[in-house]
Amino acid sequence: MDSTKVEAAVHATSNYVSGTEGYPEDAPELIKRYESVSSAAVHKPILHLVPTNPCRVLDVGSGSGRDAAWFAAMGHEVVAVEPTKELRVPAMSLHPSPLIEWVDDSLPHLAKIVNRRELFDFVSISAVWMHLDAEQRITGMPILASLTRQGGTVVMRIRHGPIPPRRRMFEVSAEETIHLARKSSLSVVQNIHEESVTELDRSVGVSWTRIAFVKRS
Repeated sequence: MDSTKVEAAVHATSNYVSGTEGYPEDAPELIKRYESVSSAAVHKPILHLVPTNPCRVLDVGSGSGRDAAWFAAMGHEVVAVEPTKELRVPAMSLHPSPLIEWVDDSLPHLAKIVNRRELFDFVSISAVWMHLDAEQRITGMPILASLTRQGGTVVMRIRHGPIPPRRRMFEVSAEETIHLARKSSLSVVQNIHEESVTELDRSVGVSWTRIAFVKRS
């Protein structure tokens, strides 16, 4: 079934969140997969950008909570956003921490987070952006920028390769992403294409673009 038909079928349900197609059904296996790799390994290319002093972190699309727990272990206060209940609830049990607040919200609007009128020092969007279509990406970028403190960092990790069954994904270029970011006062400080850290992903041709931005005045 192609991504258009998947989207139409899932949209018919009351709990539909665009971009989460397939995740509720695959949540148990995905949690095992996510937790089998350390955040330090996954995010090695941007370790130098992660603040060393405790700060406010927004983890958009927190999945199993692996990265949220990693940030919390560094002493950061983390708001972990995950719209898929089948991922969010187990994550809360897997990674109990007083430094993590779990929120049911989603891009492109992040309405609950925006309504808090809070700014973050570090914003992580890992394996999420490619789930948004072009219109949603145009909507989402200025919202992410508006949540970032002046001088704060936004890091995106964007997937490329074959689309898994039941998923809704799009091929998103670094050029487009950087263009949208610049329009929202986000200046690129890193742009690299990298192999997947897992042999399974590499074997099927999955790779990633990692782009980091700093919020300018």
